[in-house]
Amino acid sequence: LALEAPPGVRLRFVPGQFAWLTLRASPFAMREHPFSIASSPEQPQRIEFAIKELGDFTATIKDIRPGEIAWVDAPYGDFGIDRCPGAQAGVFVAGGIGIAPILSMLRALAERGDRRPLWLFYGNRVLERVAFREELDRLAQRLDLKVVHVLLEPPADWSGERGFVSQQVLERHLPPRALAADFFLCGPTPMTRSVERSLAALGVPARRVHSEIFDWV
Repeated sequence: LALEAPPGVRLRFVPGQFAWLTLRASPFAMREHPFSIASSPEQPQRIEFAIKELGDFTATIKDIRPGEIAWVDAPYGDFGIDRCPGAQAGVFVAGGIGIAPILSMLRALAERGDRRPLWLFYGNRVLERVAFREELDRLAQRLDLKVVHVLLEPPADWSGERGFVSQQVLERHLPPRALAADFFLCGPTPMTRSVERSLAALGVPARRVHSEIFDWV
């Protein structure tokens, strides 16, 4: 879902933050929904969301037509590589639509010409459901970025990683210097917790592991 701000309005946020979104209702109707911002703040007139159809509200997103009014309350959250000014490298772990805030970070880094070493581990069930696969390939050409896809149900001719983003997968693709990076995790809560345990086992200090979790509390 792509939104444009009214003339003269600049959208200010940090890559990795989220917004409260209201569609087809008054902004005072208490029908707002939180979504990570997927676009780069380097494009201040435009904001994008990557939304998976999971419930009553998200099922209606595909019916939105150009010209409709959206209400956005933002920004919120402190997840993101810009919040870690001392980070010399970045490792991102995403599961499914958890790619959204990470995509915002990667887009922003590419537009800034950032040359830090980066790694992305992206877990999905099947290859056909990998969101933004072609764009991630293009970003890998613009950044010093290695993308590792991990599929739970890979095709027969798949030669990449299978199963989950495990400690063994991380060890196979991360050089020793990468363990000094900052890690950014976003995806299903079981995946995030599992990767947090794997990083602890690899000796990564908890202060350098940043997790974004959307769940009922």
